[in-house]
Amino acid sequence: PDGAPQRAMGDAARLIRRGWQRLIASILDCEKPVVAAVNGTAAGGGAQLVLSCDLVVMAESAKLVEVFVRRGIIPDAGGAYLLPRIVGTHVAKELMFLADDVSAPRCAELGIANRVVPADALAAEVDALAARLATAPTRALALTKGLINRSLESGRHAAFEDEAAAQDWLTASSDFDEGISAFRERRDP
Repeated sequence: PDGAPQRAMGDAARLIRRGWQRLIASILDCEKPVVAAVNGTAAGGGAQLVLSCDLVVMAESAKLVEVFVRRGIIPDAGGAYLLPRIVGTHVAKELMFLADDVSAPRCAELGIANRVVPADALAAEVDALAARLATAPTRALALTKGLINRSLESGRHAAFEDEAAAQDWLTASSDFDEGISAFRERRDP
């Protein structure tokens, strides 16, 4: 409207840093596995929210769209960081340059979605997956998630050192003791 102040330089960056980037980082840094259930269109920041999750289950009718260039802006919420790590640089550029809708089956083909299910089965599938994760050894899951996330930004030597240190720490835990006992007794931990 007339007379309204224009945005000051730095406003957009501040909003992104305090909003979307903080949310995406909290999911990436969370020690617990985070499961996305997508039952509709995940666009813009919503698409990046999906990409930041550890596991993604999509309804057959769901879709993802990197809509930013349609609006004359660049991907934010960590999109240019996350998407190439999942699908590779050429596919990431295609999805971000063309801003086409990506169907759930195509998301599965690209490695964005772990599972695609009928819409009426989405909640049950996600609940079953979450229940399975909830019974897994928490420290092993947390350390595995951290190792995988860090491996994308470190070299082989650093990754091997991280792995050795984590395994050393974990073998002194009650999760490890229970896992070994269950293995010996041929039962579920």
